Amino acid sequence: QVQLVESGGGLVQAGDNLRLSCAASGRTFNSAALGWFRQAPGKEREFVGAISRTGGTTYNSDFVQGRFTISRDNARNTVYLQMNSLKPEDTAVYYCAAGRVFGASPSTYYSWGQGTQVTVSS
Repeated sequence: QVQLVESGGGLVQAGDNLRLSCAASGRTFNSAALGWFRQAPGKEREFVGAISRTGGTTYNSDFVQGRFTISRDNARNTVYLQMNSLKPEDTAVYYCAAGRVFGASPSTYYSWGQGTQVTVSS
């Protein structure tokens, strides 16, 4: 199993950049696909993007529109979400998750972090 802890959230202004980190513990990090999701108040959890076990393949939701980049450092057991040109509609709690396969469905993932709040003011 993998235990995940997100960090890096905060209050920023529209147009700012922010990088989220997700630190993992556990022996299976290098064999896990990793995903980022977000959940705004009153809305369902939404897929942001995912990265394969080796980091060679990434997949992002359409709303990202090239603004977000996912990367991972297997030597540091950490996955990152670089968010550029943030918009107020990006305000949400952001979660990272580990799964056995690479996918956009929350059911794909077996381990979740506690989330980090990102608030974008206009």
